[in-house]
This record gives sequence, C-alpha cells and structure tokens, in this order.
Amino acid sequence: MATELLLRQGYGATSIEEVCRRARVSKRTLYHRFEDKPALMRAVVTRLVDGLRPPASVALIEGADLAAILEHLAELILQAALRPQALALHRLIVAESPRFPELVAAVATAGARQEAIGLISSQLARFPASAGLGHEQAVFAAEQFLQLVVSLPQARASSPLGPMSAEECNQWVRQTVRLFLGGVPGLKS
Repeated sequence: MATELLLRQGYGATSIEEVCRRARVSKRTLYHRFEDKPALMRAVVTRLVDGLRPPASVALIEGADLAAILEHLAELILQAALRPQALALHRLIVAESPRFPELVAAVATAGARQEAIGLISSQLARFPASAGLGHEQAVFAAEQFLQLVVSLPQARASSPLGPMSAEECNQWVRQTVRLFLGGVPGLKS
C-alpha cells in the first residue's frame, strides 16, 4: 500500500493515515513497526530497490574480457533502471528531493548505486589494461560509466518519445561500452 501511494502521490502527499487506512491497520500498529514517516519510506524504498536487483541465479560477472563484462553489467543495470517502478522512483526523487531530502537519503541508504559502482570499479581494477588506474580513479570511472549507461535511456523513457526498444537498448549498451573504454586513459577495448 505504502509503495503504491508513494509512487503515485509522492512523498509529501502520502499520509500515514491513508497508508493505515489502505493497509487496514491502526496507526499504533504502524508506529510499532516504523518510528515515523521517514522510517516507513526508507523501508518502502529499500524494498523497491531490492526488487530491482537481479535474482541470485543471474551471474553478475560474465564474459572473457573487460568489454564483454561491462556489456553484461550494463545490460543488467539498464534493465533494472528501465523497469516501471525504477522509473517511477526516479521521477519521484527528481520531483521531491528539494523538499524532502530524506527521500534521497533513503535511496542512498538502499545502496544499489554504491554496489554497482563497487562492482564496476573492481572489474576495472582486475584487468591489466587498467593497471594505471588507482582505486579513486577506478571508482570515478565506474561512476561515469553508470551515468553513461542509465541517464539518457531513463530520460527518454520518461519523455513523450517513450522507452527505447530492446534493439535500441542493446545498441546503446554496445556503443556506451565502446565509447567508455576508448575514453578512459589506460583502458583498451
């Protein structure tokens, strides 16, 4: 109930009273489980983000070289970022973060972005071609890679143009990896 209300109405317009009414629980019951509205919304965001992660049966690292590994990771990341709930959460954060910084904090606490950056940077550090990258540079490169993969496809999905087709997404991933590997000093595609 809280997830649906949050994504449809926004953080500011979602009241504890309405969440309780829809969930058919008393406020006392809700407050027994969640300290306050930010705690409830943190739980909602964490659950949303957890639902976007690939199942445990899906290999995160797949491929013989860095380009293949990054393409696979980019495909997984883009699939998650373009799911309807991820797009709704992204729109919510963009719209409400200036008034409700606790919403941004809840997303940061969920940790998916940091996990992705850690995974990408560890792969960058793993290959001899990137031996010139220190830890900080690998993390910075991973942050840039994540932005390259997600930003435009998410913006397009939220625009009147609508989401990219599966073929456009595949082409986007291949071109992004090629551009990224060609633009980071020390990396070879």
